[in-house]
Amino acid sequence: MIRPAAVAMAVALVALGVTFAQERVSSFEAAHAGGGVERGGADAETRTVIDDAGDRVTVKYPPRRIVSLAPGATEMLFAAGAGAQVVATDDASDEPPAARQLPKLGDLADVDMERLIAAKPDVVVVWPYGTSPAQIALLARLGIPVYREEPLTLAGIAASIRGIGRLAGTSAVADRVASALRARITTLRKRYGAVADPPTALLEVWDRPLYTVGGRELMSDALRICGVRNVFEDLPQAAPAVSVEAVLGRNPDIIIAAAPPGKGAAWLASWRRFPMLRAVRSGRLIDFEDQGFSGLGPAAIDATAALCRKIAAVKSGPVP
Repeated sequence: MIRPAAVAMAVALVALGVTFAQERVSSFEAAHAGGGVERGGADAETRTVIDDAGDRVTVKYPPRRIVSLAPGATEMLFAAGAGAQVVATDDASDEPPAARQLPKLGDLADVDMERLIAAKPDVVVVWPYGTSPAQIALLARLGIPVYREEPLTLAGIAASIRGIGRLAGTSAVADRVASALRARITTLRKRYGAVADPPTALLEVWDRPLYTVGGRELMSDALRICGVRNVFEDLPQAAPAVSVEAVLGRNPDIIIAAAPPGKGAAWLASWRRFPMLRAVRSGRLIDFEDQGFSGLGPAAIDATAALCRKIAAVKSGPVP
């Protein structure tokens, strides 16, 4: 799944890799000029569904061959009961374990289009922040349906699973899973989120350079459910880079290091150089290395529950 560091870096890496990806797309189109992708016959049954971006997507129904180009989407497809229909994924899709056995098509920013076409997908599921825009556009030009999976809240994960169930023809499973997830989110919100004046928190998802998340990112919603406010919630970017000076200026009550395994303690140690920060003075520094937190799939809800417990423990004392 997408790891905490990767959520922050994915947007940056896509931006850095756009030129290279566009070059790969141009080379592919030049090599396949005049060619197209064979679709189902005129009598094939189709269905039009609405994806998370609000776009209408018409697919052969039910789609027997689905390619996933996002770890969160892969996790969602399996959770929605469509795992048997997934024929290939991006390199980072490693959850659930069954996804590790599927053919891999490249990283988020630069998919091997030759191998993708060879997989003969009925539909490709992408994450707009992670998949190269140039390659998404190429898929559309080739006539391959593209379904954008983009939950922005924990509740959005449940809604996305329902949508994927409609896409894949597995609504009986997807709706049941989505209902259970929504019930769990409601329980978390009631237990932790009913706070009149929530403390602020810096969610650090990468250290050098320093990355956090903006207010519209799913992990920011998780903080709200846990009863704290993202100190950078006003930023519109999914994963903005911020300066140490900006953190000092906003002076969060809590600092959470959503780090790769074994890195969180070192990230927090670097903040102890700034005893003027409220989070440092009060000792409200949380090492949180649960890799499901930024997975954009059902595991993010389990991880949020774990984070809520950690936040509740450090909130017990007064804010200095």
